[in-house]
Amino acid sequence: MSQVRPGDTPPVLDLIGIGFGPSNVAMAIAISEHNARAGGQEPVTAQFFEQQPRFGWHRGMLIDDATMQVSFLKDLVTLRNPASEFSFLCYLKSRGRLVDFINHKNLFPLRVEFHDYFEWAAAKVGGMVSYGHEVVGITPVVRDGAEEYLDVTVRSGEGLVVHRARNVVIGTGLRPLMPEGVERGDRVWHNSELLARVDGLEGTSPSRFVVVGAGQSAAENVAYLHRRFPTAEVCAVFSRYGYSPADDSSFANRIFDPGAVDEYFAAPGSVKRKLMDYHGNTNYSVVDIDLIDDLYRQMYREKVLGTERLRFLNVSRLAAVEEKPDAVHATVKSLVTGEETILDADVVVFATGYSPVDPVGLLGEVAGRCLRDEQGRVRVERDYRILTDPGLRCGIYLQGGTEHTHGITSALLSNTAIRVGEILDSLLDRGVKAAFDEARLVTEGTGGTAG
Repeated sequence: MSQVRPGDTPPVLDLIGIGFGPSNVAMAIAISEHNARAGGQEPVTAQFFEQQPRFGWHRGMLIDDATMQVSFLKDLVTLRNPASEFSFLCYLKSRGRLVDFINHKNLFPLRVEFHDYFEWAAAKVGGMVSYGHEVVGITPVVRDGAEEYLDVTVRSGEGLVVHRARNVVIGTGLRPLMPEGVERGDRVWHNSELLARVDGLEGTSPSRFVVVGAGQSAAENVAYLHRRFPTAEVCAVFSRYGYSPADDSSFANRIFDPGAVDEYFAAPGSVKRKLMDYHGNTNYSVVDIDLIDDLYRQMYREKVLGTERLRFLNVSRLAAVEEKPDAVHATVKSLVTGEETILDADVVVFATGYSPVDPVGLLGEVAGRCLRDEQGRVRVERDYRILTDPGLRCGIYLQGGTEHTHGITSALLSNTAIRVGEILDSLLDRGVKAAFDEARLVTEGTGGTAG
């Protein structure tokens, strides 16, 4: 545990952000806007550290015709501050496309366009982020007998540097998920790396791809590979009878409303489970109906023409995958008959989703101070702060990894703008309280009266 000594105390930031994906970009914007309103009076000081060399968000899935699944109005700021200069509409204005976008009559931009918006917004708060910097450890710091600060050790090309803060916000995103026992290789991919891997196939003539999964990314992979390699067969493998459409109806979408977070947080555990069961089809293992229809039309057209390249192996699972230097042997097993089919493919793509990064994995000894529920999950307060034992006064906030407490929007864009505003309000409220308590202690220590 670090001990503060005179002469070697580093400056204390109000907040250190770990990761600089969309959620922490939004956090930096909220702080920037707050400081601008404050006019230089007691600004919130913050620094974010991102291990990537530049901003990047699911770059491997920026397929040229893939669109967002959320409205452009659910950008990094609009639900919190509709007048923000960091909005998607301001981005369009800066790119000279505002009128064109309006004429497009579409709420859902291209994914590659929204990524460009994120990069544009990240650049506008670029002074608050250090790229190529990896957080490798967090240690509590004792002050006046209490653990008041956190020392955050950061590694870069220049070595290790320790930064100190009153609070940290963890926004490290999601990790690609592979089935148990399956390792990625030259011919076994996760869909998160699709575009970079496909570029390596230039100049070759692949004859077959196998895509495993039943969600939006899987369907997009199937459509993209079928289009990109016009002589290759593309086999989709999933355990369902067919792709399930996403429920994006108006009433169901209220599960993404800011108010739904309050209701979910206050609900008993049994109700939480029911809500996730009821509305999982708004987000998990579902596909946009337009894409489903397009794939079915393409499959039927090929049957009519006798040129079948698009195959759907439904009610099946991938039982085994064996990578060889020149091919992948994929064993597909029917869930109905148990019959096994061997497919020799050039590549097997697993569109099998993501898992949340352990939110306390970086906390070291601080992790032991985080309180947990009966299932071993960290307890999180409504302001997204991990509940810790009373001796740890600094705040540890989560952007992601809070689905069990805050609901389906935990790691989604839908509520990002509101979430970062709530975290900032919590920082400010707790900062004011800490300043008041410190002033009271000083006053009482000199024999005065606390007013």
